[in-house]
Amino acid sequence: MNDLKYISAYSIPIIAVISIWLRDIYVYITPIYVFGIIPIVELFTPASTENLDEKIRNSKGKKRFYDWLLYLNLPIIYAVLIFTLYTVTSFDLKNFELAGIVISTGIVLGANGINVGHELGHRFTQERYIAKALLLPSLYMHFYIEHNFGHHLKAATQEDPATAKYNQPVYSFWVTSTIGQYISAWKIQHTLLKQKSISFFSPKNDMFWYLIISTAYLLTILILFGTQGLTIAIFSGIVGFLLLETINYIEHYGLLRKKNSSGRYERVNEIHSWNSNHLLGRILLFELTRHSDHHYRSSKKYQLLDHHHNSPQLPFGYPTSMVLSLFPPIWFLIMNKRIPNNMKTK
Repeated sequence: MNDLKYISAYSIPIIAVISIWLRDIYVYITPIYVFGIIPIVELFTPASTENLDEKIRNSKGKKRFYDWLLYLNLPIIYAVLIFTLYTVTSFDLKNFELAGIVISTGIVLGANGINVGHELGHRFTQERYIAKALLLPSLYMHFYIEHNFGHHLKAATQEDPATAKYNQPVYSFWVTSTIGQYISAWKIQHTLLKQKSISFFSPKNDMFWYLIISTAYLLTILILFGTQGLTIAIFSGIVGFLLLETINYIEHYGLLRKKNSSGRYERVNEIHSWNSNHLLGRILLFELTRHSDHHYRSSKKYQLLDHHHNSPQLPFGYPTSMVLSLFPPIWFLIMNKRIPNNMKTK
């Protein structure tokens, strides 16, 4: 039964479909569920610092069931997207309904799309193609390159666009991180090609392919669903990647790695990411909230991630923390005192 708990992650797309189907004011059920009901429930749900023993770890590491739970998100997010586009082009909807549908769809694209794409993208197997397909609806395919070859090397440093600085509001972080990561992805791609003595304009430049695939994706939506469908798809994608950036914000806010005598940063370890053991957020986001161990051992599968007692701990789960981050004065009041003085980025 414990293996089945991650099925709860599908509650988000299920509720999104129901809310979009009902239309009217009900289109806001999804954000209310994710950022209202879940945070309230989390306040009364205990956090667990328990780690797996070796026997269970070996067993869970070999079970394909956990992988299929991730793969299933691929047809789910595209089914939700198609249902969204059908709905907005088949009914005469008011602006508040369209806004609610965009938010609901964007939440699915972020939680069940980018988040799962992030997990699969770390495996460097054929699963990376599923990862990229999950990133596509949020128009964030470049995340695969930047995250794996940029963020995981530069996390908790001034050079990492996905690490929020001390006292930086989430709203300015959205801008700096989104733009910074895209530019970084192109630079990383250029460096990777140069290391293999491959021309920047080679067909092996993945960033060019991401542009082509993303353009083809948007053109397909335009042809099938018209300008209305295209507009909804684009704005849903924006909500999806802003959801990701809000998660990026709370995961590394204010933390900084030290430089050694040679001028190089210390190795990324379990103290350079905020961790959360709140069970509901862990389940709904496929253990993304145990982010400290993820950065410490990025190849470790989600079901095997550990708690580290020396990792900085978020006082709340991810959904609650994301809501709090939208109110910078409250976020700073709660979080700034938790950051070690020698780690605060300026």
